[in-house]
Amino acid sequence: MNDIKIIKKKSFKDKRGLLWTTWKKREFNKIIFNHDKFSYSKKAVLRGLHCDFKSWKMITSVYGRFLLVVVNMRKNSKNYLKHKKWIIDHKKPTLILIPPYYANGHLCLSDECVFHYKWSYKGKYIDASKQNSYRWNDPKLNIKWPINNPTLSKRDKNSILL
Repeated sequence: MNDIKIIKKKSFKDKRGLLWTTWKKREFNKIIFNHDKFSYSKKAVLRGLHCDFKSWKMITSVYGRFLLVVVNMRKNSKNYLKHKKWIIDHKKPTLILIPPYYANGHLCLSDECVFHYKWSYKGKYIDASKQNSYRWNDPKLNIKWPINNPTLSKRDKNSILL
């Protein structure tokens, strides 16, 4: 799972708040980002695990604290179905760059969270209806979430078991 990149960013902080840069073209010259997405969630909302096989995603917290889980879905990988977890917090600017073939999900840990991700892919965007969705609590994944009964979308409630 070494192809996932964790990028810690420097920030400027003063009495007004915090300022930091998420992205500069020269830092990611091999990846062309197509569009950005934001999700706003309340505490205990879990989104995911979602995956497609062509998109790169660069993830950060704009506001709040959340648990990010990334699962390797490459069937020919020695790390197939293995996962990694990070706590992402807007007070500690960090980016997680996730390559294709990795499912990701996030759980809002603070009262409110704003999750940001930049997408990079060739061709047309793979919308939610054509992405793979895996059950957040699938026993084959053995993810230890700090919650037993998260708030889920209909899509995530009906996602597949492996």
